[in-house]
Amino acid sequence: MLATNHLTLTEFKQHPLEELLNSVWFKRQSLTVQLSPTAEIVIQPKPQLKPLPVLEGYVPTGWKEGIYDESK
Repeated sequence: MLATNHLTLTEFKQHPLEELLNSVWFKRQSLTVQLSPTAEIVIQPKPQLKPLPVLEGYVPTGWKEGIYDESK
């Protein structure tokens, strides 16, 4: 679909929006749209993070008071 990852606004308007968004998603690459000589917009897929592991253990009671105790 796109030969480059950088388009001018005129080039951007020549492609259907769904096509552009699918290209960004499936290729996992960002797309920069040049609005003017000083303005650009970057469209990029959101990274998919793995869920955090569940760790064994516990948090002792009073941990917060021990850490934030200002009487020391």
